[in-house]
Amino acid sequence: MTITPHWFLPTTGDGRTIVERFHANRSLGPVAQREPTIDYLAQVARAAEQLGFEGVLTPTGTWCEDAWLTTAALIRETKRLKYLVAFRPGVISPTLAAQMAATYQRISGGRLLLNIVTGGDSIEQKRFGDFHDHDQRYARTDEFLTIARGVWSGEPFDFTGEHLSVEGATVLAPPDPVPPLYFGGSSPAALPVAARHADVYLTWGEPPAQVADKIRRVRELAEAQGRTIRFGIRLHTLSRDSSAEAWAEAQKLLDALSPEQVAKAQAQLAASESEGQRRMVALHGGGLDRGVRGLEIHPNLWAGIGLVRGGAGTALVGSHGEVADLIEEYHSLGIEEFVLSGYPHLEEAYWFAEGVLPELAHRGLLRGTRDQRSTLREERHVAAQ
Repeated sequence: MTITPHWFLPTTGDGRTIVERFHANRSLGPVAQREPTIDYLAQVARAAEQLGFEGVLTPTGTWCEDAWLTTAALIRETKRLKYLVAFRPGVISPTLAAQMAATYQRISGGRLLLNIVTGGDSIEQKRFGDFHDHDQRYARTDEFLTIARGVWSGEPFDFTGEHLSVEGATVLAPPDPVPPLYFGGSSPAALPVAARHADVYLTWGEPPAQVADKIRRVRELAEAQGRTIRFGIRLHTLSRDSSAEAWAEAQKLLDALSPEQVAKAQAQLAASESEGQRRMVALHGGGLDRGVRGLEIHPNLWAGIGLVRGGAGTALVGSHGEVADLIEEYHSLGIEEFVLSGYPHLEEAYWFAEGVLPELAHRGLLRGTRDQRSTLREERHVAAQ
């Protein structure tokens, strides 16, 4: 089992601080230093491809550019990079989503991955006309994914549920391949849905012990369904040539925050119905007074980003070797896919790819590197004889 690294497209804008955009509200700070133009996003996408990332996650929400349209515009900017498109199943027809995915696979040459975001913020959901409560949203997601997979079967599909119903649902041609489904959620309502439908279960970057417990629960639920699921984790990263340099950069991110900005963000995050968001907030305690190293909740795992950012709020911080150590620790628990990001996303992609990926390759944790190292050892052994 090797590691698959992914990067992130900053479709809300980008910059050198974490306060320019709040994940669900752009009222916390000034506009981004780098607007999410197609030219800038193409720079990030091309860099991710060149540096060896498998795909790029593209977020969904009020303050993001639309993920489907943005990534479709970037297909011809890249050759092999995959696009992990986040979307909310409650605001689109399942048959239409299945059709969009099938078309996307044909025009991209099979480069679509789908990130199912059920939604944990009722205020944002209502903006899109969704008035379901938390558990109803997951029940609807269950029905949505049942329909989507039925449509992709290539045969007319009928389904009657509590929330969604279709008759004769089909598409011009099934997607080839069927896009893998990435799915997150930590609540009792979410985990059974993940077990039934997810190809990759994604968790936010909690400490390894908490991640291990979540993996165990999801794996048990999936096995009861006769399914096997892969596991991934969503993290930020701040890696430098030395640990001191990395923590100095983390301090700069913290110095750019004011107590007022943190308080406003935490008040908004407290209203979220997401169990995963609640767990993120619990990691940092909501204040700046702990200092940069006081927000280190596990060796080289930093919760400072979650002070003002919703969703993924932790970062891998340290030297390239230290960051690789923590990735290897998560990998030992069963995490195969790492969906990463950093501020700014263009520069941090280079820091991680040029610093950490070689470390992981040296340890045989990247695809093909273990075989390459074994072959090299065999060649050297033959040459020595």
